[in-house]
Parts: sequence; C-alpha cells; structure tokens
Amino acid sequence: MNATAGLSKQPSGASDMAHIVLTFDNNRLASALYGQFDENLARLEQKLGVTISSRGNQLTVRGEASAAEQARRALDHLYGILQKGANIAQSDVDGAVRMAVAADDQLTLPTLERKGKMAAAQIATRKRTIYARSLNQDAYMRALERSELVFGIGPAGTGKTYIAVAHAAMLLERGLVERIILSRPAVEAGERLGFLPGDMKEKVDPYLRPLYDALYDMMPADKVERAIAAEVIEIAPLAFMRGRTLAHAAVILDEAQNTTPMQMKMFLTRLGEGGRMIVTGDPTQIDLPPNTKSGLVEALRILDGVPGMVTVRFNEKDVVRHPLVAEIVQAYDRDAAQAAGPRGG
Repeated sequence: MNATAGLSKQPSGASDMAHIVLTFDNNRLASALYGQFDENLARLEQKLGVTISSRGNQLTVRGEASAAEQARRALDHLYGILQKGANIAQSDVDGAVRMAVAADDQLTLPTLERKGKMAAAQIATRKRTIYARSLNQDAYMRALERSELVFGIGPAGTGKTYIAVAHAAMLLERGLVERIILSRPAVEAGERLGFLPGDMKEKVDPYLRPLYDALYDMMPADKVERAIAAEVIEIAPLAFMRGRTLAHAAVILDEAQNTTPMQMKMFLTRLGEGGRMIVTGDPTQIDLPPNTKSGLVEALRILDGVPGMVTVRFNEKDVVRHPLVAEIVQAYDRDAAQAAGPRGG
C-alpha cells in the first residue's frame, strides 16, 4: 500500500472486535498525521468510537471491526494527502471519516478501490489540491468531470460553490476551456444597483466576493488579476449575460435560487460549443420578492430527466464548515418543518 507499510489486522478475541496495526514509513509525515498533541487521532476516536495508540511511527487501532476498518481507511487517505505535499486540518479529518463511513454504507461506491483503499475524488490546480469530504461532494466532483450542465443544490457550507470554482480553475489551467465566467444575481432582492456608490464594478463586487475568494484560493493572485484584466476570467452580475453565447467557457451561476424563471432560461440558453455550465443554489434560501417564482426551482422541475444534465443534492451531513454550521442548518430545518405542520393539518 502506498499510504501504509506493514499493515496487519488481528482478531482481539471477540468476533466483532479487532485491532489494526499501521506502520508509516516517514516519521515527519506520521507526526503531521497525528496532529499537534495527537489531536487528529483524538478526533478519529471521537467520531468512530475506537481507541488509537501511537508508538513512534506505528499506530494501533482497537474497536468494533467495522469502525476499526473505517479508521484505517481514513488514516490511509489522510496519509496519502500528506504524501502529496499538502497539509491536513480538522475539516480534512472529518471529511475522511465521512468518506470512510460512506464506503461501508454504499457497497457500490465508485471511490472504494480493491482492498478497501479509499480514493476520494479530487480537483488539482498548480496552487492547491482539494479532496471530496463527503459522498455527495465526491458525486459532485465526478459529475463535473463528465457532464456539461451540473446543478449543485443544498445548504450553505457544503462546498458547492467552492468546488465549482475550483473545477473551473482546473479546466482553465489544463486548456480545456478558454475562459471562466462567474455570475450571481447582483442584488438578491431586486438588483437595485443604482443606490450603491461607485462605478459598476464597485457596485457588484461585494455580491461576487465569495467567487473571488474561491478563485484566489485555487490560483496565484497575480495570475487571477492578469486573467481578469485580460477578460479570461470574467466576474459579472447575471444581467450581463443577456444576448451572449458562451462558447469554450466554464460558466458558473451562483445563488441561482434568486433568479426569476426568465433569468434562468436566459442563462441556461447561453451555453455554447465546448462550454461547461454549473448552477449552484439553495432553494430554501430564496430572497426574491413575495409571489415571485424561483428560476432554480422551476428549472429543476422542467429539466428533470433531460439527457446530459446532472443534479447533485447536498444536505446538512455535507456541511464542511465549522461543525456548528451543520447544527444550525438542522435547527432551521426543524423549525421550518414545525411551522409547516399546523398548516398541513
């Protein structure tokens, strides 16, 4: 195995218990894997209900057999990330756990290789490589690879916009597209740009900031700035898309729940030859005026079953921000369900 050496698994007496011994061939990477004061190992213990003891570059994982195997998969995956020169954070540990558990839940999971080695989907640019941290992120990354039109639907914090921008940056670096176009409804509740100070760029930049942030994360700042100046990367409000044919471009529409049906149809029909289109949004966070239909909700209904279009739906289990974000999403979902209950009764 690439990530481990001298791996052995031995029964501990009870049929449903096991311990797994892992030996790592690089002491420096093993130390990074364990984390400061073994915090990464403690995180795995907490998440999977196993015990992990370390002795130099060797780990022993003890616990229920399936949980111990999940911990092995997660450790193997994290060590592989370190071998490629990247760092790991607590969010990577949590993501590795989600993927390892999913490998058991989904027997046909395409990311589960022979001998239980986990191979999460990834997006690599010259500056950074990101890995899927949940089963739905894995499905999303793979859909982006094979499909010309992908909808990423779900709550905040699931990585749907960040992954879309990362994929577009990768396509541009590889020469698979000639430009990137990133768009959002400029002002969620009405696009009243005239009331904002400054020229058009200064008016819309605050609304497009999340797209800028993701770009700068995946590409060197000087390259981003040169590409924007040369219009190889264009970041513009949705209104600027009208009348254009976007050929050989990776086009992303973010916050799509705040489009009208007419705006959404206009955007989707911009797709040109050699283009890729990614639409992201959260149908539970619509900021349109009352009695205005969401273009995203309409598009998902109308386009259901259209060949070549893939929809990936995220949920609170895919939230990769602070763990409290997932709890917040669940709390709001519960409250909405309770509020809807009496009306349905």
